[in-house]
Amino acid sequence: MLAADVVSQVDVPGFDRAMMDGFALRAADTLGASGYNPLPLTILGDAFAGHPFGGTLHTGEAVRIMTGAPLPAGADAVLPAEKTDTDPKDPHKLFAQGEISPGKHVGRQGEDVDAGATVLVSGRRLRPQDLGVLSSVGRAEVPVVRQPRVRLVVTGDELLPAGTRPQPNQTVDANTPVLKALITRDGGLVAHGDILPDDPQRLRDAMLAEADVLIVSGGTSVGQEDHLPRLLAELGELAVHGIAMRPSSPTGLGRIGRRPVFLLPGNPVSCLCAYDFFAGRAIRVLGGRAKRWPYRTTTATLRRKLVSVVGRLDYARVALVEGEVEPLAISGAAILSSTTRADGFVVIPADSEGFPAGAPVDVFLYDQD
Repeated sequence: MLAADVVSQVDVPGFDRAMMDGFALRAADTLGASGYNPLPLTILGDAFAGHPFGGTLHTGEAVRIMTGAPLPAGADAVLPAEKTDTDPKDPHKLFAQGEISPGKHVGRQGEDVDAGATVLVSGRRLRPQDLGVLSSVGRAEVPVVRQPRVRLVVTGDELLPAGTRPQPNQTVDANTPVLKALITRDGGLVAHGDILPDDPQRLRDAMLAEADVLIVSGGTSVGQEDHLPRLLAELGELAVHGIAMRPSSPTGLGRIGRRPVFLLPGNPVSCLCAYDFFAGRAIRVLGGRAKRWPYRTTTATLRRKLVSVVGRLDYARVALVEGEVEPLAISGAAILSSTTRADGFVVIPADSEGFPAGAPVDVFLYDQD
């Protein structure tokens, strides 16, 4: 993300140049020229890209020129080669067989970028073509907001590495691939992505590792093996533990030094929801991006009522069916497939009991295209 405006100190291009192969000349010398009325001109020499013609053209003169070559002094147009003929007996003789106007087939100095113009504005996410513009105005380096480095820890004695075959009494880690993809989407760099057992010392060491943001999934509730809230309170500040929302109620928020720490629940849907509401926003802001969700929205009516409880925010997965919103799930924090069956989600505010059938609701769409 660009951290300061970029103002060009130069014109781009820095000279008038030919936009096609042909002959540089004065447009007035082609007045009345045609295949039936060829007008004679004298060829003074050649101009190539990087190798300009050194002299000055006068009336009745021309210079053979290639695309990108500087326009010779005295010329104001380029006559395409196909509108000319040459004399095989005299290499300096040219016949113009078509008319052109002044400026035709000429790229003017500064037509791409004027000196003094702001070419890129602070806060812009740099795109590949932006790098080309920066190079064209002579900027080899620009100040940027770097991507935040995110230390990711997923904890649980029962977890198997992502992508392995499930085993009796053990669960395959689904949160690491989801969180890595979300962090990348939001402009963060995953510094580490480890699965750790519910061991306080190993978790403590991981929480102290170098990073801009710490995200830990699992071990955030109040069970015997839920060490993370206590460790965060000991190492820094546990500002929040427990959120009035469903799912994701065991979420914890705090800091170790100046580094924000997010304790996300281990249940996959709760983890996804808590990331989107809290950690994702922080990563985007630290990386110079807008904190708003990167989801498209659409408004549609509910096919049936969507019930909530006053005092708790609900994250409801929904599908779009024939242009209407079909509620799929509010509960089921461990049912990750509810998010793959869904087209998006609806947020039910804490001060609402839900929405009746037929009510218009805003749907945040998972697909970003």
